[in-house]
Amino acid sequence: MAQTVFAPWEDPEEKPLIEFRNVTKRFGEFVAIDDLSLAIYSKEFFALLGPSGCGKTTMMRMLAGFEDPSEGAILLDGRDISGVPPNRRAVNMMFQSYALFPHLSVWDNIAFGLKREGQPKDKIAARVDEMLRLTRLNKFATRKPHQISGGQRQRVALARSLAKAPKLLLLDEPLGALDRKLREETQFELMDIQEKTGTTFVIVTHDQEEAMTVASRVAVMDEGRIVQVATPSVIYEAPISVYVADFIGDVNLVRGTARARPETPSVAAEAVAGPTAPEPAAAAAVAPNLAAPEQTASERSAAEAALPVDPRAPQPNALGEWLHDKVLFPILGRRKPQQKLLPAPSPQERATSDRPQTAPPRDAAQAKPAPAHADDPDALAGGGIVIDWAEGQPPVIATNGDAALDGKPVVLALRPEKVSIGKAALDMPNTLRGKVIDIAYLGNISTYHVQLADGSMIKAQTANTRRLSRRDITWEDEVWVGFSATAGVVLEE
Repeated sequence: MAQTVFAPWEDPEEKPLIEFRNVTKRFGEFVAIDDLSLAIYSKEFFALLGPSGCGKTTMMRMLAGFEDPSEGAILLDGRDISGVPPNRRAVNMMFQSYALFPHLSVWDNIAFGLKREGQPKDKIAARVDEMLRLTRLNKFATRKPHQISGGQRQRVALARSLAKAPKLLLLDEPLGALDRKLREETQFELMDIQEKTGTTFVIVTHDQEEAMTVASRVAVMDEGRIVQVATPSVIYEAPISVYVADFIGDVNLVRGTARARPETPSVAAEAVAGPTAPEPAAAAAVAPNLAAPEQTASERSAAEAALPVDPRAPQPNALGEWLHDKVLFPILGRRKPQQKLLPAPSPQERATSDRPQTAPPRDAAQAKPAPAHADDPDALAGGGIVIDWAEGQPPVIATNGDAALDGKPVVLALRPEKVSIGKAALDMPNTLRGKVIDIAYLGNISTYHVQLADGSMIKAQTANTRRLSRRDITWEDEVWVGFSATAGVVLEE
């Protein structure tokens, strides 16, 4: 049975747990949050991501009740919580510093909030034991905070926050104090605990990798506004602005001017696609006779003049023409007339044939010629745009670009892992030649910084599936980089 994907934001009938409605927050003349609207759904792990000063912590403080909005409303489960004090909200907050009581044991730290509520001792004991099991802290229950590790203190703070079963848990940079390896392990622990409890988590972080790992959705913020809200994969693969593309992950930004490409595919593309079948009605009309309708000489001349002719295409003989026109016409449609003789060789072909033949290089078997379409924008299926980005460089082909951008300045956002690199020319729609200036070796991947002929840099990333001694690209090597016609995302400048 197929598993249902968790995506309540795509259900128009689903009601959000948290809703910001045109919220503005001012501190004097400074606007920290500017007319912001946002919906967060029950059981989501939602991330607020942005640089320092973008307003994400202010949003969290308003949710917790430590700040009130200057304008607008904040709803929790359909109820406006503006003006409701923090201790009366079904919200809990886990601070970056954890704020554990140093004189209390792990067990007493977790039980603190329950005791303050005056709950019965047996219920407190049962709830604390449940939280200890959930966070795998059973054997540390009697220890003090200074007697356990940083990761364990983080789990104590999390258990204390969840003990009161809040509808919403706010996490303010919860993993910032941990080292990288422990932080990565704790990210998955957080995800597991959130899934088991079903509590809605909202995490504030400036760590892109952390947000992409733990969150079901990410809101990218800038200067008090939300720029884009989407799942991590959409944020990464389909950013809606140059800011989002540049902020999330590593990216090559190719700036230039767009030119629309014709919608009609080229002859080469048509040859690949094959003949187009006639409309059913037309086929039915001619099927009884199995023959094309007769045309006068003038009609044939007019039809031939209207059809494009490829002088380099193979020519049918008389038998082929008869077979097509008399038998196969109802299926294949009208044949495009072609010239009967091949044209004389061009001056370039003549010059090539006159050159003395030399033995191929020893590595000719490995070398690949530059593809004919690498610098021919019309050699692919029609549509999209080409981007003129540097003088003396071939235009970049982007078949997923909007032709309405014709004549406008655009940016192609291209992730390094979508750029191939090799010592020989690559058989790809977009190929550029350059020299390796730097290599960032990260163990599992290597990022090559390649300087192109115009001085600009492009990054290509490869997985290190081979041992270091067997890799053939190093510093100062002349290389080719290439990418497909749909590898990047075209954005308006």
